[in-house]
Amino acid sequence: MRHGLVPVPRSQRDDDDSGGLLLRAPIRLTGPVDAVALLREGIARRTGLPLDQTPVDTAPEVSLRVDRGGAPESYRLHVSPAGADVVGADAAGLFYGTRSLLQLLTETPAGWMWPAVDIDDAPRFAHRGLMLDVARHFFPVDVVERLIERAAALKLNVLHLHLSDDQGWRLALDRRPDLSARASQTAALGDAGGFYTRAAWDRLLACAAAHHMTVIPEIDVPGHTHAVTLAYPEVTRAPVITPEVAETIAAFGGGTPVTGEPYTGFAVGFSSLRIGETTTSDFLADVFGELASLTPGPWLHVGGDEALGTSSADYAVFIAEVTRLVRGLGKTPIAWHEAGGVADIAPGTIGQYWGFVSPRDGMDEKARGFVRAGGRLILSPADAIYLDMKYDARTPLGLTWADGPTPLERAYDWEPTAIIDGIEESDILGVEAAVWTETIRTEQDLEAMVFPRLAAAAEIAWSPAAALDWPGFRERLAVLAAGWDAAGVAYTRADGVAWITP
Repeated sequence: MRHGLVPVPRSQRDDDDSGGLLLRAPIRLTGPVDAVALLREGIARRTGLPLDQTPVDTAPEVSLRVDRGGAPESYRLHVSPAGADVVGADAAGLFYGTRSLLQLLTETPAGWMWPAVDIDDAPRFAHRGLMLDVARHFFPVDVVERLIERAAALKLNVLHLHLSDDQGWRLALDRRPDLSARASQTAALGDAGGFYTRAAWDRLLACAAAHHMTVIPEIDVPGHTHAVTLAYPEVTRAPVITPEVAETIAAFGGGTPVTGEPYTGFAVGFSSLRIGETTTSDFLADVFGELASLTPGPWLHVGGDEALGTSSADYAVFIAEVTRLVRGLGKTPIAWHEAGGVADIAPGTIGQYWGFVSPRDGMDEKARGFVRAGGRLILSPADAIYLDMKYDARTPLGLTWADGPTPLERAYDWEPTAIIDGIEESDILGVEAAVWTETIRTEQDLEAMVFPRLAAAAEIAWSPAAALDWPGFRERLAVLAAGWDAAGVAYTRADGVAWITP
């Protein structure tokens, strides 16, 4: 029986001769209330069966439970004609076991069925993430909630939200109210902006927690700060139009950024905070102090990339200041890989590498700087898992700066430990796909660019290296995508997969 298990489990044994477990309503689901509710909802949505009926004692049982002692987030799954058992080492492991159970659901002539199987599974990396840029284009809470649910189904456990950039500021803060009042109204391409109120932010956090995802908020500094100029001009400098910025403006339009005016183009690297001034330090203390109080997770992302409008000396001073500020707030700072070149970065800062699978221009040396300072790395190679890159030349959305289009196979065909020389697997916190939204304006646009390549990134992050198999992934992905079809997900039918016609 074909199945759509993505990511591929660490260990799986199929028993094709037993016939599996036929799903008939009513069905007995037992276990923790929250886990049962999520599984029941998932089954009903996938099958349409009326699971709200009261089951009889003779109905097959699907038992969910936590049995602590295994690896974090691990689970065991057993299905036979008599019933199914899902055992998690913790609540997250139980959740991931139920996601596998949902992926295994198969429609047969006899009805919906679970194949007989034994699975023993655990993640390779602790950090398995998706970064969503809501600054270039803003996405409301319900869109992000649906993205959380679909990412969690692929066993991702981190949602990194890029909340500020030159085009807009997206989170209301009581200490700096003008950020949402004056700096949130626009977006890339001249579209309308928006921001998350405190109630909306709490709703996002609750949805993420229910799906065992940690939210990492990012406020990108000292560059990518033109929107701050609209609210607090005293902490920002005038735009610096470098040759790189001028080249981007010439290629994509959007006009030259002007102090005090919203910017809706694609250029990066022209903006900067005023570094070394008390007003700026006070601004940082207010912003990151409140952000820390709003963030239940252990990390705050400080950005630090593409600061072309900031001198090297100022950049080093700034990165040292902002990473120590975050550390003093009881959080672990994360910064893009450029910050790893700063000798005085706060010890233990996590580096996020957005360079290429084959590093160039010293990207790898800067990444190694985080490990030397006692930190670890998150790998987000742009030419593999930047999900805003075009699939091919025909793709209407997206960009091509990361060495051209990124087809699905390239998103799958890379090994995290092979990117940066001298970095061991223990130095890698995890893997994080990223989707920047310069050209992505709607939920349908987002789904088309994220899926199916997010499934490739999820398998790289979860599954053992020895289990990765492009032909096998393509077969499992085609089955998995039948569920996306049923849910109305606007994914791209990328080349190289024998997609199933609904």
